[in-house]
Amino acid sequence: MRHKRTAASAAALVTALVASTMLAQSGEALAHGSMTYPSSRTHACYEDGRAHGNGDLNPTNPACVQAVAIGGKQPLWDWFGNLISNAAGRHQQIIPDGHLCGPQVKYDGYNLARADWPSTQLRAGAPITFRYNAWAPHPGTWQQYVTKDGFNPAAPLKWSDLEAQPFDQITNPPLAGGEYRWNATLPNKTGRHVIYSIWQRSDSPEAFYSCSDVVFTR
Repeated sequence: MRHKRTAASAAALVTALVASTMLAQSGEALAHGSMTYPSSRTHACYEDGRAHGNGDLNPTNPACVQAVAIGGKQPLWDWFGNLISNAAGRHQQIIPDGHLCGPQVKYDGYNLARADWPSTQLRAGAPITFRYNAWAPHPGTWQQYVTKDGFNPAAPLKWSDLEAQPFDQITNPPLAGGEYRWNATLPNKTGRHVIYSIWQRSDSPEAFYSCSDVVFTR
C-alpha cells in the first residue's frame, strides 16, 4: 500500500510539473485573473459548484446550471481565464454586443440574458475594496464600468448598456494574499446591475473580462 501511495504521489507530481511546463511554454496561462469581489459570473458559479460538488463542481443556481449545460464544467475550473490574447485595447471593436461577459466561445454560456445570476449586494455610493484574483502578477490597467439606469438584466448585455466612462480605473494596484486589492467608490445606482471589468495588460496585448452581477441598495 505504501508503494502504491508513493507511486501515485510521484505520478501526480510529474503530471503537475508537465502541466506547469506546458502552461509556461504556451505563454498565456500565468496571467489569468477575474474579479472575486464582487464575484464575477464564472467565479460565483465556480464557488456555487464547489459548495455542492463533493470534490466536483455541481452548481445549483439556475443560471449557472444552464451555463454548464451549454459549455460544460471546464469554464468553471478555468473561471480565471476569460480573456482575449490579442485585444490590445480594442475591446469594443472585437467583442460584439451580447458577448461581453464571455468573449470566447468557451465562456459563451456566461452571456446568457438572465436576471438570476448569483449576485452581490452593495450599498450605492459607498466605499468598496475590489478584489481581483492574481494568478501571476502583471502590470496593467483595470477599468470598471456599470450598467445604465433602466438596464434590463433579462436582455443580452450590449456596449450601449454601459455608462460611457468607467466609474473606477486603476493602474498596477497593490497585490496582497494572491489578489489585487484597491479601494474605490461605488456609483449611485439602485437595483440590479452589472459591473463590467476590463483588465488590459501593459506588458502584453492580452486582456481579461468579467461581469459581476450586483444589487445596489441605499
